[in-house]
Amino acid sequence: MPLDEMTGQERVRRAMNLEKPDRVPVFSQLAVGHYFLFSGLKPLDIWFRNEAYADALVALQRRYQFDGILINLPGRDPEFEKHIERVDRKEEERETWVRWKNGNYTRVPDDDNPHYFCSDGTRYFPSFDEVDPESLWYVEPWDLTDITYPYTWGFEEEPRPFDNFFPSYQEDVIRLVKERVGDTASVHSEIFSPFSQFLELLNYESALMGLLDDPGKSHAMLQRLTLGAINLGKRHAGAGADAVLISSAFAGSGLISRDDYETFVLPYEKKLIGEIHADYPEVKIYTHTCGGIGDRLDLMLRTGLDGIDTLDPPPLGTVELDEAVPTLQGKAFIKGNLDPVNTLLYGNEQTVREAVEQRLQIAKPGGGYILSTACSVAPAVKPELLEFMSALTRELGSYD
Repeated sequence: MPLDEMTGQERVRRAMNLEKPDRVPVFSQLAVGHYFLFSGLKPLDIWFRNEAYADALVALQRRYQFDGILINLPGRDPEFEKHIERVDRKEEERETWVRWKNGNYTRVPDDDNPHYFCSDGTRYFPSFDEVDPESLWYVEPWDLTDITYPYTWGFEEEPRPFDNFFPSYQEDVIRLVKERVGDTASVHSEIFSPFSQFLELLNYESALMGLLDDPGKSHAMLQRLTLGAINLGKRHAGAGADAVLISSAFAGSGLISRDDYETFVLPYEKKLIGEIHADYPEVKIYTHTCGGIGDRLDLMLRTGLDGIDTLDPPPLGTVELDEAVPTLQGKAFIKGNLDPVNTLLYGNEQTVREAVEQRLQIAKPGGGYILSTACSVAPAVKPELLEFMSALTRELGSYD
């Protein structure tokens, strides 16, 4: 494809292939609350309706002229409304509460992620001891009803068999977004790594204690959660995702050591990536890990990933881009490193300009770089700064 006709999809594809497109691609993961505030759609609709979520994703991708979109919520049950008892507006708290017929409720803030609660205001997590590894397949923290065990989708009462575990609507948002953007943008989906699922299932303290107290059972659980993640990743690839992001947010040095990463994360992500690649070699697989990963970039490469997302700079993380590029260039594409807090949330056009110029100077040569915030764009970030970030990248990121 001639460079002057390059679409966002092709631009990102070339970067993920470690090639030079016409310019450095640009796109960031946006917090759900940012869509709530700035997409022009109602938070309830974005969170619960596949069509509205797809519309929100595309609306802000077009507003910010991003080259790609990350879909980081699963498809929703189109018949969810039959489970609603009533909807209450809490104006002082700037929240809407959805009361379900089972007595539980979901709090939907105007500007942040919703959460599902039991009727007494608590959230449910099984204990490490009660979980049978053989009963596990996949855990979706952002399903309508949060964590259940044995795992059930939405308001279903019985667990699904593993050979028909994922509901038919699971990939609906991927298909809807693909229909809307065609080849104008690269469409990426998200699945949770085995380790992230393990932590979300048990809640973090209990899960980390399980690693110490019974590593054998922990490995058995991780093995099962890997199989479900493989199944889901292949479904996303089959639905048309250009790339699949593995959300492995908690695998940085702020939570586990390098040795524990090598023991409890690396082998399972390696199997996950290898199995998806075996059936979908053209689909890129990359990993999102927050915080301190500067000490384990070499281990992350051993998983067989195609790229690394976030690369949080200090003070959020431990990655200095000029140190990471020699390690990763020619081996994995790089997406991120721009501080979303100090550069965007608390910043201005000058901080954005300095950050974009610095990252392009370091990571642009040689190709394989996608300019992005290190982690999610916070809900309250001014849209004008994201528009400015994209415009600067288009201006300064050319390979001509």
